[in-house]
Order: sequence, then structure tokens, then C-alpha cells
Amino acid sequence: MAEKPQPVKVLYCSICSLPAEYCEFGPDFEKCKPWLIINAPELYPHLLKEADEKDAEKVSEQLQSIGISSGADGAASSAQPGDASSSKQEVKRLPGGKVKKKEKEEIVIEKVVRNRRKCITIVKGLDLFGIKLSDASKKLGKKFATGASVVKGVTDKEQIDVQGDIAYDIVEFITETWPAVPETAIFFIEDGKKVPAA
Repeated sequence: MAEKPQPVKVLYCSICSLPAEYCEFGPDFEKCKPWLIINAPELYPHLLKEADEKDAEKVSEQLQSIGISSGADGAASSAQPGDASSSKQEVKRLPGGKVKKKEKEEIVIEKVVRNRRKCITIVKGLDLFGIKLSDASKKLGKKFATGASVVKGVTDKEQIDVQGDIAYDIVEFITETWPAVPETAIFFIEDGKKVPAA
């Protein structure tokens, strides 16, 4: 009779909770490296070499700083590397190790022509200034006597679609209605290029 297959024992990383073989594809491989060096050195032998090289560099730097500087200068030079590590801020990372960028606070106004005659003015980025889009669309609709609605754009971010070509009149209205929005933060998209409104 054939033997029963035995279950495979898989080593899981305690940092990213992936199997150790897949840590390099996880959200933050840098945090997993120390754990992998200790618990799974056979999977990533190059990490051992990197760790040895880094340790050797640290020791040589310490020896150089001790040998070159003396007294108060040595204390100042040894305090600087610690300050640099504490000044590093925690960066928000998305799955796959991608860094999330902070969005620029800017309003982009774009005019789209449909059916040859009909124009739609699209206003993106009002929400970055803390403006409620539903209230803004109501005010725009009343001011310009047109239909205005909040819709999701191509990038799944909400934007305001206003019927009609009001692209140049809307800048003055936005700066008067919401003083928190500077005119330098408003841009037009003309011929595929971003042009400042001011």
C-alpha cells in the first residue's frame, strides 16, 4: 500500500504573515529582513552577506569617528547619526510596497465637448480644500443657472460636472465663495496641458 502523504510544514513570517519564500513580494520587505536573517537564512543567503557588509561598514565608521575626532567634537559627531534616524518619518505604504503620495491641493478645471455642441465643465479637487462637493455643486448650479452634479471620475475620485462652458467664470466664483482656495491653486487643462488660472 502507498504511504499517506505528510502535510508540508510552512514557515510563516511573523512580520508580514506571508510564507518566508514570499516575504520579498510582501508590503515591506525591509522590515522582514532581520527576521529572515535569524529564522530563514537558507532562503535568502544574500541577506547574510548584506548584513555582514553593513556591520563591517558601521564598525569602520565608528573607528574612523573615534580616531579622527576627539573630546567634544566626538560627542557631537556621534549624536548626529542618531538624530538622522529619529527624524525619519513613517511613510504610509500600500500593498506591494508602493508609497502613498500626498495629493497636491489644487483644483483642476477641464472643458469637455460632447455631441459637437454641448459642453461640460469638470471641476476636480475642491474636496482637497475641505469643501463639501454636494454643497459646491448646488451653489454652482444656482450661480450659473445650469445643471451641476457630483460624479465619480475616471480615477474613482469624485468631481463636479457642470453643464455649459463656464470655465473662465468659475475661477472668480470659487475664489469669492471659498476664500481658503487661493487663485494660484486653480489650473485649467487646455490641449492636454495644465495651465495656471492666475
